[in-house]
Amino acid sequence: MNKKILISIITVVRNDEKNIEKTIKNIINLKNESKNESIEYVIVDGNSTDNTKKIINNYRNFIDKFISEPDINLYDAINKGIRLSSGQVIGCCSSGDIYKPGALNIVANYFIKNPNVDFFFGTIIRNYVDATRIKHGFYPDKIWYQFDVLTSHSTGFFITRDAQNKVGEYDLKFPISSDYDFFYRLMAKHKLKGISSTKSEIIGEMSSGGVSSTVTYLDHLKEVAKIRFKNKQNIFLIILIIINSIFKNIPRIVRDFKCSFN
Repeated sequence: MNKKILISIITVVRNDEKNIEKTIKNIINLKNESKNESIEYVIVDGNSTDNTKKIINNYRNFIDKFISEPDINLYDAINKGIRLSSGQVIGCCSSGDIYKPGALNIVANYFIKNPNVDFFFGTIIRNYVDATRIKHGFYPDKIWYQFDVLTSHSTGFFITRDAQNKVGEYDLKFPISSDYDFFYRLMAKHKLKGISSTKSEIIGEMSSGGVSSTVTYLDHLKEVAKIRFKNKQNIFLIILIIINSIFKNIPRIVRDFKCSFN
């Protein structure tokens, strides 16, 4: 890595006029304070029909690359953003999410000081509907039986261009959890080298919501099982993982069942 790193930040959005401006202003502020990093900002809009595109165009001079067109799903939009970007390091910041002041300088320093590292997970603040939690570190040895082994995809995850090319794009067959499939390939198949920030180095903050929050737990579990089958895990292990997940999440499954009748 050079001493000055170009970091591409990708924001994907569709019909989010309430939140997109907050994220754009946050990235602009980071551009103004950059030290060991240069920032390329890429926005991919899924042909929004509300005021999202109008808001984006108000800041067009600060946005390096912007496209607006229909997409298949969230991960199709992310793939487009990756293809548009040109940075040595790639990160995603979803509409409504933000980075903390100085966050990208911390990210750049980790890659500069650790030139053999392929990816980075930063500590994040995750806002849920009923709670706020700090998520820190990552645990690749556990990914064979659980996917919740990392901080987050938005604001918390950064990957080098070379590693991104090695792992490939996000698989559009998994519209809910294609990032799980990506991380499995990253850690288990390619065994690439990662590093995480300290717990006190908070990189970003994620708002509540997201694609997975709009589907039932069983739908999510079904896709997780498909991801494991695709990656050729042992079928008996997959069955055990599914059974264990169902028993651990019975209250949520019951809640989803009740909501379907309301």
